[in-house]
Amino acid sequence: MVTLAEDGVSLFLPKSYDIIWTLVILIIVAVFFYKFFLPKFQAIFDERAAKIQGGIAKAEQAQKEADEAKNKYEAQLGTARVEASKIRDDARAEASHIISDARARAESDAAQITANAERSIESMQQKAMVSLKGQVGDIATQLAGKILGSELENKNVQSDMIDKMIADLDKQNK
Repeated sequence: MVTLAEDGVSLFLPKSYDIIWTLVILIIVAVFFYKFFLPKFQAIFDERAAKIQGGIAKAEQAQKEADEAKNKYEAQLGTARVEASKIRDDARAEASHIISDARARAESDAAQITANAERSIESMQQKAMVSLKGQVGDIATQLAGKILGSELENKNVQSDMIDKMIADLDKQNK
């Protein structure tokens, strides 16, 4: 029975020539794989690694460019804000200048209108005084003529009399 057990186990164990030929074929396939397939796989892997590295480098470069563009944009935005502030301040100063000029012109126009009105009033007052003096002179002459019973015939006498009466009236009014 011992032989039967040894024969059963030997069924599962390959013969030594099978092991040798299998090893030879395995070595030939390994060398063939190592010589032909492995370099192609390695080239593909290297190419993919290079693409990945290139993509990373491009992404880093794009990130740098984006950061530079962002910084440039922020600087331009800051400059624009400063310029806008300056323009706004200049506009406010110009507006206050325009307002002060308009106010000064209005005040001078008002002063000129007031002066013209005062001159006009004074002129009208003088005209009224001249007219009033003439009317008072005529009335005084008529009154004197009635009092004296006759009209004064000499114009020089009339004029002197009128001037005296006006002078007296001026003294009384003052």
